Amino acid sequence: MAIRLGDTAPDFVAPSTSGEIKFHDWLGDSWGVLFSHPADFTPVCTTELGTVARLKPEFDKRNTKVIGLSVDGLSDHNAWSKDIEETQGVALNFPLLADENRAVSTKYDMIHPNADSTLTVRSVFIIGPDKKVKLTLTYPASTGRNFDELLRVIDSLQLTSEHKVATPANWKHGEDCIIVPSVSNEEADALFPKGYNEIKPYLRTTPQPA
Repeated sequence: MAIRLGDTAPDFVAPSTSGEIKFHDWLGDSWGVLFSHPADFTPVCTTELGTVARLKPEFDKRNTKVIGLSVDGLSDHNAWSKDIEETQGVALNFPLLADENRAVSTKYDMIHPNADSTLTVRSVFIIGPDKKVKLTLTYPASTGRNFDELLRVIDSLQLTSEHKVATPANWKHGEDCIIVPSVSNEEADALFPKGYNEIKPYLRTTPQPA
């Protein structure tokens, strides 16, 4: 079955380049990004894993753990890791799951038969500390992912989980936010001491809460 927003992310135990992963225990009280790759030694995925390794300090700043997945085995993962370091200039610094029996891929509905009957599509799941799925994305094999966008989404998810705001199109950290419609003007006066601009009764902007 497809995983929907708000569902509990399926737990699993699987081998990885960092040892056995018990997923929910590994996440702890962190946010998480689980992303899959069709196979090892593929060109687009090589650039993606290098990019995530380079951005890991940014994920760390956001209390977010990253973990990759491929249906190939650990021996291939370890050999591929050397290629990633050689070609991308950065070593793999997060776990890469070995899902040879497709158990995790099946739980997360990562195999789409009309795309490929055995390999995973490029899936992304952002998972909150409550183990609930906050975002799902699916990319075709030909298109590399934009990990700067995933960082932007994490910023939004973390902000809106703590404050009664939403983020507008193309929002970036530090920019004005939208007060959610369920908040009355009287509540907004108390909740947003920096003030707000009422463009329409349903569209009120305020500086990003601290």
